[in-house]
Amino acid sequence: MSVIKDLWLFLKQRKKWWLLPVIIVLLLFGLLIVLSSGSAIAPFIYTIF
Repeated sequence: MSVIKDLWLFLKQRKKWWLLPVIIVLLLFGLLIVLSSGSAIAPFIYTIF
């Protein structure tokens, strides 16, 4: 939790709000890869990258 808190404080203090969508998209892609790694849709996900 401290990483999330530090990241939030960095974004707030330095006013780097444009980084927030980038971080969210990267987290969603990571979550998609982790959740689909053992499923039947894994070959279709890997073709995206």
